Amino acid sequence: MIEAPTKPSASESGNTYRTKPEIWYSTDLERDQSWTLRMSAEAAAGFDKAMRHAKSLGKPLLDMTSDDFPLETASAEILHRAFRATQQRWGMCLLKGFPVHKWSVEEAKLAYWGLGLHVGVARTQNRASEIMNDVRDSGSTYKSKNGRGYNTNAALDFHADSCDVVALLCLHPARAGGQSKITSSFALVEEIRKRRPELIDVLKGPVFHSYQGTQAPGRPGYYNCPVIGSLPGHFALRANRKNTNAAQADFPEVPRLTPELTEALDLLDELAADPRLCYSMWLEQGDLQLLNNYVMLHSRTEFEDFEDETKRRHLLRLWLSVPDAAPLPPEWEYYFGDVRPGSVRGGVRGSYITDAFLRFEKRQAERMNMLLKPGLDGTAAEPTTAVGDAHVAA
Repeated sequence: MIEAPTKPSASESGNTYRTKPEIWYSTDLERDQSWTLRMSAEAAAGFDKAMRHAKSLGKPLLDMTSDDFPLETASAEILHRAFRATQQRWGMCLLKGFPVHKWSVEEAKLAYWGLGLHVGVARTQNRASEIMNDVRDSGSTYKSKNGRGYNTNAALDFHADSCDVVALLCLHPARAGGQSKITSSFALVEEIRKRRPELIDVLKGPVFHSYQGTQAPGRPGYYNCPVIGSLPGHFALRANRKNTNAAQADFPEVPRLTPELTEALDLLDELAADPRLCYSMWLEQGDLQLLNNYVMLHSRTEFEDFEDETKRRHLLRLWLSVPDAAPLPPEWEYYFGDVRPGSVRGGVRGSYITDAFLRFEKRQAERMNMLLKPGLDGTAAEPTTAVGDAHVAA
């Protein structure tokens, strides 16, 4: 049987877990399209109206609150329904119909940031500590030292991002390729259990990954985070093979992968791409894809772009902590910063965290009624201790 989230006690940060993510295979998503939502014209107009209001204020993004992006009922209802879906049956949602064709890139970024203020706390995503990333080909190389996939046109390894929910808003699709692929982590574990049950415990042991240069100052360039979490009743899986391989290549002090662990990771990669498990979808202009990173892995295919700069593939990415997220395994705390349900966690701090971001983080956590651990809000130093062959919080 697969471990699955159970209903928490009333003390667990007010989370209700009305339903919980469950196992699915690609045929399930083909047969049942309830994970796709299409907003009404009224809802789309409401997002445009909120963007126009926010634009008139001229505030920096980090100074904004949800009050600066006021949503009418139809817009607010569809947005919250979409984000709630990430913690329910499918662990994901595709919300279609944002009027991005009306917006400049800067207007789209303003609208995207504004809607994020209604649903969670944005996390920083790279070495530059950016709060929103442009997912587009800038000529970088994916499989290079400290390479990141979002600014290349390469096919990506299956992986999970470093947050509760990764949100991608499509401004322009590619000329060809760039297909999104997702695989249920529940299904991955179930298939491994059927084929090689002895490898499950291997994936619950130490696995070291490279930060790819995105760590906070004072931290080592690598960290330990087991692939499968140990928390009873709350399934969680996290994998990023590229970063696992980079830790082996770049840090001789990191414990070497055992043959058993290599075999387990190879099998995970094989199964993630298996068409029985993997569902493929095309993101169209105005689509918002939301994925729960603890119950699925995702990737994309290589793409070819238009010559016209205004038509080139362009998505906007937010990494978000959300108030109804489940607890995480205790052994993931070093990497995520906090494992309590409904806490502000995840992201990569990078080297340029500003006072403006720390003020935003604290203010937004309070407005969302989310827990913010000392050290993440600038009131104490972040843990940097590395002990033996595993990192632990100081």
